[in-house]
Amino acid sequence: MAQPDRPSTARMIDHWLGGRHHHPVDVAAAAAFEAAYGPCAAIFRSLRDFLGRAVRAVAAEGVDGFLVFGAGVPTCGNVHEVAPDATVLYTDVDPDTVRLGQRLLAGSDRAGYGYGDAADLGTVDPAQLHRFVPGWGRRPVGVVFLGLAAFLDDDTLARTLDELYAAAAPGSWLAIDFDSEELAGHPEALAMMGPEFRMRAPEEFAPLLGRWRPSHDGIVPVARWRPVGEPAPVPDAFYGALASRSAD
Repeated sequence: MAQPDRPSTARMIDHWLGGRHHHPVDVAAAAAFEAAYGPCAAIFRSLRDFLGRAVRAVAAEGVDGFLVFGAGVPTCGNVHEVAPDATVLYTDVDPDTVRLGQRLLAGSDRAGYGYGDAADLGTVDPAQLHRFVPGWGRRPVGVVFLGLAAFLDDDTLARTLDELYAAAAPGSWLAIDFDSEELAGHPEALAMMGPEFRMRAPEEFAPLLGRWRPSHDGIVPVARWRPVGEPAPVPDAFYGALASRSAD
C-alpha cells in the first residue's frame, strides 16, 4: 500500500491515542502541532475517555444502536469497543478514512463504516443505516457528534443538530463536544487548524443545542464529565455534553 503524501487528522489522532493506523506523514504533522501547542496526546485521550463514558451511559439507558459522525479510525476505545453489545454505523467525509474504517471492520457484523456528512443526513447510505442502526427514527438511538462543531458556523451547527433531533426518535441521546478558546493563546497552532476552525466561549455552547436537552451534568470540560476518580489534569480544550431528545 502506497504511503500517503498528506497527513490525516483521523490518523494523527490515532497516533496520539497510541494506535497503529497512521503513517510517518501523520506523525510528522502531529509533532509540528505539538511544537506549536503542547499536550495533544493527553487531551485527545481525555476526549476519547469522555466518549467512552458517554457511550456507556447511553447504553445503560437501554440504547443499543449508535450513529457516529466524524468517526475517524474505529479503534482505541471507539464506540463498538466500549459498547460491544450495540450495533454501530461509523461515518466520515474523508474517503481514505472511510476505506480504512471499512477494512478494519470488514469482519464485523455489528459495526459498519460508510460515507456520511453530519451536515447532510441524506448522505448516509439508507441500507447501512437500516442494517447498523435498526429502528432509526422509530426507537431511541445514540448519536455521536465529536470533533465537528468547531468546523461548522453557528447557523449550520444549529440547523444540523435540529435536523438530527427531528430525525431521531424520542429517548435518543446526543454526545457532543465543543472547542473552547484554548488555542487563542497559541497563534501558530491556531493557524494550522485552518480558516474554518471556530473557537467558542463556554456560554455560547448551550444555545446551539436547540431542542436537545443536556443531562444534569451540563456542558463541562470533558475531563470533568462523570470522571472515574480524579479528572485528568489537561487543559480545558474541549467541553462536552450528553443531551437527550424528549417527546414532542
